[in-house]
Amino acid sequence: MSDIETLPGLGQTITAPDTDTRTTPRLSHGDGDHERFAHYVDKHKIVESAVLGSPVTALCGKVWVPSRDPSRFPVCPDCKNVLDGMSSSGGGDKSPKE
Repeated sequence: MSDIETLPGLGQTITAPDTDTRTTPRLSHGDGDHERFAHYVDKHKIVESAVLGSPVTALCGKVWVPSRDPSRFPVCPDCKNVLDGMSSSGGGDKSPKE
């Protein structure tokens, strides 16, 4: 049921909803596993991200703006599998970045 109020002097009726219709932003993206790993990213994109602050895309598909020391985290197993597949077929120039 809604609250109904008449504004004095204006003759208008306002109906207020019973529930809060505002949306709350989701702070967590997915299961969070990507946050616990250092990821492989194209070396040139890491430099671009450091200079411009632009997001990078890891081999596993994670997109983010790097801000942490990757040496503090284990390498992402999905990125490693993709890199291993690339290495066996003459892959690219990738380095871990978190």
